[in-house]
Amino acid sequence: MKSHIDDKRYHIEIIPPKQNTEDIEGDLEKFAEKYTRVMEDGYCICLTDNAMGRKAFQGTEMITELELPVNPDQVMLHLNTFHSKANLDEILNTAKDLGIKYILVVSGDGAPDMSRLEPKDIGIDCVTVTSVELCKYIRANYPDFILGVAFNPYEPPEAEFAKMERKLAAGASFIITQPILGKNEVFDQLLAKYPEIPTIAEAWMSKKAYLLSDVVGYEIPTDADYDGIATLKELVKNYPQCGFYLSLIGYKTQYPLIGEIWK
Repeated sequence: MKSHIDDKRYHIEIIPPKQNTEDIEGDLEKFAEKYTRVMEDGYCICLTDNAMGRKAFQGTEMITELELPVNPDQVMLHLNTFHSKANLDEILNTAKDLGIKYILVVSGDGAPDMSRLEPKDIGIDCVTVTSVELCKYIRANYPDFILGVAFNPYEPPEAEFAKMERKLAAGASFIITQPILGKNEVFDQLLAKYPEIPTIAEAWMSKKAYLLSDVVGYEIPTDADYDGIATLKELVKNYPQCGFYLSLIGYKTQYPLIGEIWK
């Protein structure tokens, strides 16, 4: 993962179509266009797992169905705890067969109609399966994957850093943050504490900054003036030692600009 930072390789989020889409053919075509464009530009494709608790097709399903190419250094799969054991292993085995090597392990946003891993399913004695336990399971049973975990600078720092220690002990070797909206003191502490761990800062690219209200812990007005490109430029300036994960990027207006920002 360090090579991604050294080579200035963006991580570009691509969200697979929702399972209840009314235009599956159109959504498949758009997904394939984005995937192919990011792949050809040399960036890392990051495939979400039921983002925001909405049932969607798996990234592995999309790659298989559309017969898309996999460069092992250019595809990252998100994987959360809201799966049955059988489905989890199916995803992991398919990812392995496709040649995917990077997995971002997160606890995830679930929904009442979603399955969730139970401790007995993965043979771990705990109350609830979190990203820590999922990392342990993958590391023990699928050791070829390179695992990353999330860091939230808006949570109480003492608890978040303690959690990070457990994540790293469970086998994680890189970190991706929640959206960083500017210079961030807690993020600075993370970088000082783990200078050797490759760390990717998430840049929120959507104009809809108010969607982050629950993440950052304060209300962002729906009419707030927010510029994702300006935020990305600030992050690149402030955090030259990091990589950058671009979420909800606009492919018509923003994507053509990013190559000139981090070079």
